[in-house]
Amino acid sequence: MDGTGGCMYISGVPGTGKTATVHEVMRCLLQAAEQDDIPGFSFIEINGMKMTDPHQAYVQILQKLTDQKATADHAATLLEKRFSTPAPKRETTVLLVDELDLLWTRKQNVMYNLFDWPTRRHAKLVVLAIANTMDLPERIMINRVASRLGLTRMSFQPYTFKQLQQIITSRLNRVRAFEEDALQLVSRKVAALSGDARRCLDICRRATEICEVSSSSAANGQRSGSGLVGMSHVMEALDEMFSSPYVTAIRCASLQEQLFLRAVIAEFRRLGLEEATFQQVFRQHQALCRVEGLQPVSVSEGLATCLRLGACRLLLLEPSRCDLLLRVRLNVSQDDVLYALKEE
Repeated sequence: MDGTGGCMYISGVPGTGKTATVHEVMRCLLQAAEQDDIPGFSFIEINGMKMTDPHQAYVQILQKLTDQKATADHAATLLEKRFSTPAPKRETTVLLVDELDLLWTRKQNVMYNLFDWPTRRHAKLVVLAIANTMDLPERIMINRVASRLGLTRMSFQPYTFKQLQQIITSRLNRVRAFEEDALQLVSRKVAALSGDARRCLDICRRATEICEVSSSSAANGQRSGSGLVGMSHVMEALDEMFSSPYVTAIRCASLQEQLFLRAVIAEFRRLGLEEATFQQVFRQHQALCRVEGLQPVSVSEGLATCLRLGACRLLLLEPSRCDLLLRVRLNVSQDDVLYALKEE
């Protein structure tokens, strides 16, 4: 409104509506700007997941702002100049940076610039950064970046089962397609795992397809059921979505292998990244052993466990000269791991 810049850090687990909420707010603001209720502004968006290298952020921002094409280094220089030079007639720019986690570099210069530019007197830049981890600035950024991000924060909590129920109901738009118990089952199952609305809608979609198939086959023979999506359809959809060969492999894994997978997820959540070193995961593994009342394993035993999980492709391992620095990533979704390890 007053032409000054700023930044907001928006965090929360996947599927809690962060990006959708920002898009809806921006749609309303752009509409208000068209009606001259607020000063005009331009809105651009970049996504860390769509880049092979964090420095490509400079290239994309420059191209969306000016239609210029340049190398990453040249683009960074041109943007630095643009946001440092007075231009009274320039419109305010709102920059949405989705998947901020993936723009981390060793020197952290990309993140630093993204949050330094709005503080420039003549920048007229507002940065909205979206990430999955609430304490990402403190965990992986240097203090100067964390202090810049401390201006405005917003945290999206995982959806509760009642909220998930409301989301499904609103999508159904008053069409009675689900039995009440079936709706509650899918909402409670997903809320207990992650609160991810996208996963919840995927399960409902699949349950509807199963119901359609069973209804058409029933029409050929004896007609049965109410025609609504019931408990059996939801259970079948849940089994399909969570009973992949990977889930079966996790359930059949040894206790130490299951603990190691739990340690991987715990470390990913601590770091706010989807990758960690064996050394980092091993510390979590030892802590989990103590919590479970088990004797902590040695480094060689922990490494052997890690390699076995890599051999059956539950983990993706990137070799290193030093075994402790072996890079570890999951080859299956965190939801699937949590579902497989959840006690019935």
